[in-house]
Amino acid sequence: MLGLRERGHRAVLVAHPEGVLYRRASEGDDLVPLSPRSEVDLASAWRLARIIALHRPEIVHAHDPHAVAMASMALSFGVGPAVPTLVASRRVDFHLQRHSFSRWKYRQVTCFIAASRAIADILAADGIPRSRIVVVHDGIDVDRVRAEPSADVHAEFWFPKGAPVLVNVAALVPHKGQKFLVEAMAKVRRKVADAQLVIFGEGELRPALEQQIRELDLGKHVVLAGFREDVLGLMRSADLFVMSSVTEGLGSTLLDAMAFELPVAGTRAGGIPEAVEHGLTGLLVPPGNAEALAAAIVQLLGDPALRERMGAAGRERVEQQFGLTRLVEGTLEAYQTFRAAPAGHAAARQ
Repeated sequence: MLGLRERGHRAVLVAHPEGVLYRRASEGDDLVPLSPRSEVDLASAWRLARIIALHRPEIVHAHDPHAVAMASMALSFGVGPAVPTLVASRRVDFHLQRHSFSRWKYRQVTCFIAASRAIADILAADGIPRSRIVVVHDGIDVDRVRAEPSADVHAEFWFPKGAPVLVNVAALVPHKGQKFLVEAMAKVRRKVADAQLVIFGEGELRPALEQQIRELDLGKHVVLAGFREDVLGLMRSADLFVMSSVTEGLGSTLLDAMAFELPVAGTRAGGIPEAVEHGLTGLLVPPGNAEALAAAIVQLLGDPALRERMGAAGRERVEQQFGLTRLVEGTLEAYQTFRAAPAGHAAARQ
């Protein structure tokens, strides 16, 4: 949003007033609250239609499946003589749902912006024409990330001085694979007895992970830290970033870690290999394999020079290929390519 505005384009953000995004956005006429109660909230869709009619955009960009539903219904209500093009971001490597409402809403989308080539392949397998899919990798503002004040992860969690610290940042949900990471930590401690792991995030699997940690006697070595606003500062003082996902769109937290020159031990799930270059910026193993993940962690913890080389290469990679400029310009190019196409045109091509 900010990048588009800096390039002279007006960008209106419609977001839930109780969400983190809304709190972080600048207030003003171009920040509009909307509180849908469900995916099929006709009253909210009607309000969105009036918002679109008022601002008369060329592009409506929906950033998750519920937003696609809201935008599709809003555009079907009528928004004036010029119907904007509907663009949908896709950042997860799940297949599109096949029920009738899902098929209808995605037929209204003219352009899909996939966060990785892996996601683009899934969309194509689901019947979306390749001509309507654009890959724009996630990007971060490297300078802003690196400007985050550092926080001492050892002091925050009472870890022994000098103990190696691993960090994972992800929702506690099955596809993030933290159960394999916790299992891997039990194996890591046989070789690196003082290793510590902090998992930042919340989710449905917290009780199950807490039980697993107790059963493996890892209570003093694995911390479920929950959602933290200062996660970037704490990540900065860690030794290694770990990504245990079973499926993954790209893994934008990887980019933050690489900006901090943290090497990565991760899986080959989804788009992760597009961000992390195996052997250069980290080590990648098969998803769901705790033994292989533990071996990669132990190898990196045991070789400080390798970690330093991979960290430096990771920062260079994220600066060159995953910076904010590439994200903004790739998105803008997609807008300019598809803005003249009528809504629903993608469906006619299927």
